Amino acid sequence: MSDTPFGFGLPPEEPENGDEGKKKDQQSGGGQGPANPFGFGSPGAGGPGADNPLAAMFGSINPNDLGAAFQQLGQMLSYEGGPVNWDMAKQIARQTVAQGTQDGTKDASVGPGERSAVEEAVRLADLWLDDATSLPSGAGSAVAWSRAEWVEATLPVWKELVDPVAERVGAAMGDVLPEEMQAMAGPLIGMMRSMGGAMFGTQIGQAVGVLAGEVVGSTDIGLPLGPAGKAALLPLNMAAFGKDLGIPEEEVRLYLALREAAHQRLFAHVPWLRSHLFGAVEGYARGIKVDTAKLEDVVGQFDPQNPEELQQALQQGMFQPEDTPEQKAALARLETALALVEGWVDAVVHAAAKPRLSSADALRETLRRRRATGGPAEQTFATLIGLELRPRRLRDASRLWASLTDARGVDGRDGLWAHPDMLPTASDLDDPDGFVHREQLDFSELDKMLGEAASGGPAAGKPDLKKDDDDSKGDTAE
Repeated sequence: MSDTPFGFGLPPEEPENGDEGKKKDQQSGGGQGPANPFGFGSPGAGGPGADNPLAAMFGSINPNDLGAAFQQLGQMLSYEGGPVNWDMAKQIARQTVAQGTQDGTKDASVGPGERSAVEEAVRLADLWLDDATSLPSGAGSAVAWSRAEWVEATLPVWKELVDPVAERVGAAMGDVLPEEMQAMAGPLIGMMRSMGGAMFGTQIGQAVGVLAGEVVGSTDIGLPLGPAGKAALLPLNMAAFGKDLGIPEEEVRLYLALREAAHQRLFAHVPWLRSHLFGAVEGYARGIKVDTAKLEDVVGQFDPQNPEELQQALQQGMFQPEDTPEQKAALARLETALALVEGWVDAVVHAAAKPRLSSADALRETLRRRRATGGPAEQTFATLIGLELRPRRLRDASRLWASLTDARGVDGRDGLWAHPDMLPTASDLDDPDGFVHREQLDFSELDKMLGEAASGGPAAGKPDLKKDDDDSKGDTAE
């Protein structure tokens, strides 16, 4: 588990020395950092504003920006939406993208040439995948996104992923006080919830903004983050990914297009898969508990003039998964489901690329190592829901899908996606040979019976008259 669920804490680029950081920002034109968008200062014993609450709260803000800061503070305290202030998350994510990545690369609009290159790469990738999978194309269109466009397109899905966990925190904030005190402390609780939504929004926006500088498409984390049927690649990030690999840019683009197009096929033609994955995330979230003792301390010591205290408290291990069989099962279900998706894509893409790209092996290993060393998938889940995927499962799943291809062919392998109960389990990943050679259940007759039952057919309990007649004749003959 991640030590800092939801990524509460200072981002990597936040300067430790406030004055030096402020000068550095002024010189670079960066302005306020995303993790401290309101310029809240910590009132120190001898620091500036020690005797002045307003100076303590806004001491690090340029006087010219004070009006904007008050406006932002008002928006934060007046927020009455769900557990996460998504308007703020979007704002922070866009600010983070605008600041550029650590290597100094700034976001840029996608040109016509880059769009054409992406469209051609996805078209060719789909042709190659026809030989590697029985699932038809799932990309109705191909688009090239800037980092800012990726943020805009994927935020609705982030909301669906993060809200279940954040909801538990919001509920806990209102439950830590006795009922008889809650009415009296209503304004304070409302303020804390508004601040909590803002803090979640700030940190999630920071995480999504940083991720926008790393991802190369809409499916990097194994979930469909973009609109259905739209294969998306980010030319700027693809160029950064292949910069030091010594591999032609065209081959890098084609390989990444293969991965994006393979994900699109899977999610387009396995209709239950999306809800299965998101249900696994929600099931895991239900097992997250809040340390109410720590939260009570925060409520008792909360200082409205120092809202950073709430963020610091949320950073100190307040969220823990329940150590119950149900929570362990939810975690295994989520990890296994994501590993199966990524493993299938890895196996299918390798089968399509190996005969055609000389760099297929190198690109495959590069992407595997990227995931294993804390790539977008692992870091994003650790940041947003306190979950770290186990890269070992991804390799195990890829080997299992490859073995299934050898044993049953492409159709037999892909046929397992017809029903969730046909998929390998976590124990099957430990014993792939046992699963590959095990006789598989045929769900076609069961589905037929269920369909007949729903339509009032023979399976619904109606007698089979012909069979009854035959039985009667048999009885008479005897």
